[in-house]
Amino acid sequence: MKKYLFLSLMAFATLGTTVSCDRSTEVVQQTDNDTYPMMRDIRGTFNAANQYTISQGINIQTTDVVLVYRNINSGNSNGAVWQLLPKTEYLSNSRELDYNFLFNTTNLEIFTEANFDQATMTAAEATTFLNNQQFRVVLVPASQGKNANVDYRDYNSVIRFYNLDDSHVKGF
Repeated sequence: MKKYLFLSLMAFATLGTTVSCDRSTEVVQQTDNDTYPMMRDIRGTFNAANQYTISQGINIQTTDVVLVYRNINSGNSNGAVWQLLPKTEYLSNSRELDYNFLFNTTNLEIFTEANFDQATMTAAEATTFLNNQQFRVVLVPASQGKNANVDYRDYNSVIRFYNLDDSHVKGF
């Protein structure tokens, strides 16, 4: 009987010790204090002289996300319609024109590539797809967007999520 009493006391003591230990884990939310969501506009023309590339100097942190949108309604007074890059435009005769971009901490390059010689585009095509193109660059902190429920393809979702005011966007 003493054995059972001793074993019961030991089991109870072990259980009490296990239950009393603090096993809570504290989740520390890191805040990115050096990055703030912001927007800037870039306007330019793609041509052979600039190798169908528009370059812009920028200064960003390595942990930031750069989103680039093209205004596909820039010639219309009904307001801007922003489309996320990369994007492929399908032209006549199975021709494809791609808009894309590259960036690092100091430079942003927006460029076009095609499955044909872009110099052979008609004047109307060049006016629509190459000349005087407007882009909106949206810089957001990567830490905020990591688990964000935001559709980056939808420009309006992005500015709502990051609480951005696009009424006074400046150029670079």
